Amino acid sequence: MGALTTIEQLDHAVTACRACRRLVNWREKVATEKRAAFRDETYWGKAVPGFGPPDARVLIVGLAPAAHGANRTGRMFTGDRSGDVLYAALHAVGLASQPTSVHLDDGLTLRGVRITAPVHCAPPDNKPTTTERDRCRKWLDVELALLKPTLRSIVVLGGFGWQSLLPVLEKNGWEIPKPRPKFGHGVEVDLGGIRLFGSYHVSQQNTFTGRLTPAMIENVLRAAAAHAGL
Repeated sequence: MGALTTIEQLDHAVTACRACRRLVNWREKVATEKRAAFRDETYWGKAVPGFGPPDARVLIVGLAPAAHGANRTGRMFTGDRSGDVLYAALHAVGLASQPTSVHLDDGLTLRGVRITAPVHCAPPDNKPTTTERDRCRKWLDVELALLKPTLRSIVVLGGFGWQSLLPVLEKNGWEIPKPRPKFGHGVEVDLGGIRLFGSYHVSQQNTFTGRLTPAMIENVLRAAAAHAGL
């Protein structure tokens, strides 16, 4: 991998990645077999890059693309129930131009926010291995380095993203408190220049059971935006 100096270059490089054989085989298998409801659609079937402006002040970190969501559409958190919740919340607090994210050409734009994940390929059962997470870490490392001049807030959706992010932040010069801060919904951690915000993941398991409500995720996003001056 040569030096990546822009978000555009990073997104292009991520899309071409084939480093994890298990994930490549799975994402392509899903893209060929499809789900019945989407049988007439052409799946993305590649690694999914981040989404949002290159000068974002807020970064949202999830887990990985969903097999029939972002693996189908090519945009993070697009085309599934998790995305329905996240984009509706972003729109409600003034950070997205519309409340839905359906496909790459639906006109959606984000205001000062970028969305990414520690793992860029859809994993079987939504469970990447630690080896796959660590192999994919280089992309998050580059993304943070490129966003560092403007980044002020990071919203982390779920414990997997939290644990994946901390060592990358440390590598990029932010001092992580010791002992390391534990993940929790509503947790806020100042790292000197940026602030981490924890939120339960917008998974169906959390949203269908009421563990995470629209108001809860909106409150976290609103606080992160306010800290970032948005």
